[in-house]
Amino acid sequence: MFFDLPDLLGPYLLPLLIAVPLAIVVFIISTRRGDDRDVGAQAPATPIRPVVPQAPVASPSPVVAATPAPLAAAAAAEPVKPAPAVLLVDDSAVARAKLGKLFEGAGYRVTLAKDGLEALERLAETHFSVMVTDLEMPNKDGFELIADVQGSLATEDLPIIAITGHDEMQARVHQVQGLYGIFKKPWNDRELLKRVETLASLRPAASQ
Repeated sequence: MFFDLPDLLGPYLLPLLIAVPLAIVVFIISTRRGDDRDVGAQAPATPIRPVVPQAPVASPSPVVAATPAPLAAAAAAEPVKPAPAVLLVDDSAVARAKLGKLFEGAGYRVTLAKDGLEALERLAETHFSVMVTDLEMPNKDGFELIADVQGSLATEDLPIIAITGHDEMQARVHQVQGLYGIFKKPWNDRELLKRVETLASLRPAASQ
């Protein structure tokens, strides 16, 4: 017996023709939805963060090198040696002014006196390294002043230089003991400064 195939499939052919295309459509729609979900999961949206302004960075302050403490202490502890003090005695205001300018310009501490009496007062107040005195003066002349200075224990070691404008005075000065120089007016500035510079180192800077 032989059956006719179209006759056997006839009742099922129409449903198959409807069901197969419908299944294909459903499968395609499902696949697209799944792709959309995967894309959404793999590429999450990046949140937008607000921009916060940053404060300007201050430039570093310059570093100042400090003096090492031991060196600073040593510099502070080292005493400053005072300049030698010179007593200038002359009754002439012009001579006092010239001598004062000369020795102050050379860096000495200068004290002026117009006669022997005033000079003794200054000697009692200040320690001098050298005394430069005129010989012919009122009240107490240079000879008397020299004798008083050399006769005192406080000033007997004070170097003395005599200045005179008269030849007879110069001859008399040679009889005086203990003088370290005799200069005739007008004196030579360079020679006088050299003599005082040499004598200033003979007496201590300050009496004890």
